[in-house]
Amino acid sequence: MGLAIQSTLEKGFSSTTLEFKISLVRPITPETALIRAEGIVLNCGRRVGTAEGRVVDNKGRLLAHGTTTCLVFQG
Repeated sequence: MGLAIQSTLEKGFSSTTLEFKISLVRPITPETALIRAEGIVLNCGRRVGTAEGRVVDNKGRLLAHGTTTCLVFQG
């Protein structure tokens, strides 16, 4: 989720986590096989960015989800 925010920033800007929440829905075991993580930016302004993330298995079942709020700064 943080990398989704970082991908929207101009050169010379960075971000750091202000807050995050993650909910684990199903266990991830060796039998789960391949998983996919997706990070989507909901909004990214000059000072704060928010994003959500999902982890799904190869059958599309939700394994985990979360949200983050990041502080954007120059440097």
